[in-house]
Amino acid sequence: MKKWNIHEPDINSVAELKSGSDLSELCCKVLVSQGYLNLEQASAVLNCRELSDPFLICDMKKAGELIIQAIEEDKKICVYGDYDCDGVMSTVILYSFLSEIGANVVWRIPERSEGYGLNKNAVQEMHADGVQMIVTVDNGISAIQEAKLIQELGMELIITDHHQPSEELPQALAIVDAHRMDNISPFRLYCGAGIALLLVAAMNDGDLQIAMEQFGDLAAIATIADIVALTGENRFLVRRGLEYLENTERVGLIALREVSGLANKPLDASNIAYTIAPRINAAGRLDSPKLAVELLLEENPETAKQLAEKLNRINSSRKDCEAEIVKAIEQQIIEQPELLHERVLLFIAKDWHAGVIGIVASRMQERFGKPCFVMTVQNGFGHGSVRSFGTFHVFKALTACADLLEKFGGHPSAGGFTLKEENILAFKKKLAEYTKEQYPDMPFMEVQVACALQPNMITPESVESLKQLAPFGAENPEPIFLAEHVRVSEIRPTTNGLHTRMTIQLQGKNYIAMLFGKTPEQTGIIAGHYYHMLTRLNVNCYNGRTSVTLYVQEIRPAGVQQMKILNAIQVYDKYCRSEELPKAYYQAMCPTRQELEIVYHTMDHRPVTVEEILPFMVSKNINYCKLRIALDIFEELKLIHFNPVTNLAEQLPVEEKMNLDDSQILTNLNKYSKN
Repeated sequence: MKKWNIHEPDINSVAELKSGSDLSELCCKVLVSQGYLNLEQASAVLNCRELSDPFLICDMKKAGELIIQAIEEDKKICVYGDYDCDGVMSTVILYSFLSEIGANVVWRIPERSEGYGLNKNAVQEMHADGVQMIVTVDNGISAIQEAKLIQELGMELIITDHHQPSEELPQALAIVDAHRMDNISPFRLYCGAGIALLLVAAMNDGDLQIAMEQFGDLAAIATIADIVALTGENRFLVRRGLEYLENTERVGLIALREVSGLANKPLDASNIAYTIAPRINAAGRLDSPKLAVELLLEENPETAKQLAEKLNRINSSRKDCEAEIVKAIEQQIIEQPELLHERVLLFIAKDWHAGVIGIVASRMQERFGKPCFVMTVQNGFGHGSVRSFGTFHVFKALTACADLLEKFGGHPSAGGFTLKEENILAFKKKLAEYTKEQYPDMPFMEVQVACALQPNMITPESVESLKQLAPFGAENPEPIFLAEHVRVSEIRPTTNGLHTRMTIQLQGKNYIAMLFGKTPEQTGIIAGHYYHMLTRLNVNCYNGRTSVTLYVQEIRPAGVQQMKILNAIQVYDKYCRSEELPKAYYQAMCPTRQELEIVYHTMDHRPVTVEEILPFMVSKNINYCKLRIALDIFEELKLIHFNPVTNLAEQLPVEEKMNLDDSQILTNLNKYSKN
């Protein structure tokens, strides 16, 4: 269960924004909920209309001059990128430009098996191939040892990167990274392709317009895909880049758009993030990133179509591979339900595909609301990927286990690591000790809710106005709203049963609400009951009529008290981990015979989810923790089957009368509450 942070925008700030701008009231409420309380703050977010002078970024001028000098001296240059979408786009941008101006240039991207960034084998091979200058894009800022080797071999190194530098910088002729301490540029949050585009401008007398016309489409895709902040100059870069993308002559992108099903649809940040970028990333995950580079450099439409179709097939394989790992994790949870009650989730198996475990970690984190480690064991080594949120700092957690790891890296919310197979058990133990010491209570996953909806907000004109806040992405998310105390008057399946369509009533008015990816039975929603819903808003046009549809993101029964449930979940997790609790807790969580009867009879001989029956329990003074313990007791006595993956409880046939005194769980709780 996630914590809903529901904002109540200050009416005076909303009025100030509205009176001084052409923004709708709904836009103003969203901005105020995000902390932009006046026109100056809102303007700084929304009204960036150009990129800043590229020469303000440290070493940019020097890097451009050195590359131009190398071209004039006919030195062999290698553009060295990365295997993700940002690295691919960065490589294509700089390689294409250098080729156009007559450079003796090649490109190289490491395979995922080589690991991120420069490596010594690649350096040696480039040297053997006669490369005299290496220019990194989207990597290099941490390549301390590799930079020394490059210098020893007599090659030149220029680094362009956007990752955080450490105190020690590599030995290089120029290091272009806006995150350097000595950087003076007004904006620092570019992705690797953004830096590559600015370098192109720097080598063309600082002409940003030409650089954008040539490569704005690629830089926009990379900026969206790399989940850098869509604020400030990145908003301009994406907005203008999407315009160029709509009219691109790049046959690779045209072919990719066609195979993605976007040929006749307008492009926005969302369908780039969920449709185009995954296909580019899939190449580096399951095959070779070289395929993506070749597609974007291709000039023959027929060849481009073949490459795009191949990427599309690889992406389908990526989805299948991902689904297989998710299914395997679900089976682990069914066999070991205690895994879900740890402070962080850790799933391990042999021979899971290393290229997709990061995506799976992200999905499991989102699904179960806890930081997630996913590890695959291959050839005597464990390779792991981590995703997190809130105050749980991935890099610090990995650092605490550094003596057991062969290598690791990351950020506050994501990371990766490698360790020897024989150290996995010790790693699990040390990670558990670290999290218990540093996070007695783990952070809750949170959802930021702009405001509660009123019927006057749910109009096509008002919802359409939200596009003024686009493009949406990191640090500028598409707004989510609360539809509070709505009555579901009708619920039915749609799209061959894949999704759920509801008619809901909010303050006396009817609306259509869609819940994707779940059948009506899976939702547990009952017609006639009242719910709170978190929704996004979308304008639909059908037969010349426009209307607003609510796209439901999360739903819970009305009357649920959020913090009481969240706190009860934490107590139940501690109980499941056998951590000592205050005596009063055991007394409060131990269900009486009468309460057990209430829970059992509420199930009413049909499969029910915990979320579905919880509101009925709360009215009987049975909180989440006590409800889960009651279900544990019933499962122990073989009265029910409980699925920890779906939270679904189903009563089993009873062949003989069961005695509650036979429950070891109940016996222990009674003992703990007395002693």
